[in-house]
Parts: sequence; structure tokens; C-alpha cells
Amino acid sequence: MKQTISTDQAPKAIGPYSQAVTHGGLVYLSGQIPLDPASGTIVEGDIAAQTGRVLENLKAVLAAAGSSLENVLKTTVYLKDMGEFAKMNEVYGSYFSSNPPARSTVEVARLPRDARVEIDVVAIAG
Repeated sequence: MKQTISTDQAPKAIGPYSQAVTHGGLVYLSGQIPLDPASGTIVEGDIAAQTGRVLENLKAVLAAAGSSLENVLKTTVYLKDMGEFAKMNEVYGSYFSSNPPARSTVEVARLPRDARVEIDVVAIAG
């Protein structure tokens, strides 16, 4: 049975979607952008700061689903500028230092609220 996941430790959904949905032993997280959960605004700083905020948001949603970054199977990273890949990758690697998930990274024309990075994940639930 499908179950939606929601937590106030990550930014609230800004549209008709859930922060995450679990089904069949997996948790599917909607893309997170670098919004501060308390203020709802994009964090200040470079791609490293924004990537860190995105990953912290993802950690919070995973925790609400009873999961963690260690259970992530696949990520998709959306970058506004592929020229920032190395800096994003350095921060990303610090969160997935061992047994990293599969990943796709693509450059996109624009992200919600003009963010520089968005990441979504699929993980093992609970």
C-alpha cells in the first residue's frame, strides 16, 4: 500500500506532491532544492552551500520515512550549471563516502525558485 511521508524538518511541498512516498519496500523522495525548512527561503552561498542544504533536507525526509542516506539506491542531480559539478560532487561525496548509490547528473535550464541544484532519491524504506 502506498503511504505518503511528510516532515517539518524539511521544506514543505510547494505544490501538489508529497515530500516522499513509500511502496513495496522503497521510498521515493521528491526533488529537494536548497530551501531552509524554517524560513522557506533559498540558502545563501555557493553551490557547495546549496548542495549541503539539499542533502540535509533529503536526510530529514529519509529519517521521517524510517530510512537514511545509507539506504539510498539511486539519485538524480539536476544542476543549473554543469561547470559547478566538481564543487557539488565534493559535497555530495562527503555525504556518500562509502558504498555510494547509483547516480545521474544533468544540466537543466532552470530549477524551481532559481535554485542552482536539486536532487531526488530512491531508497530502501525503513
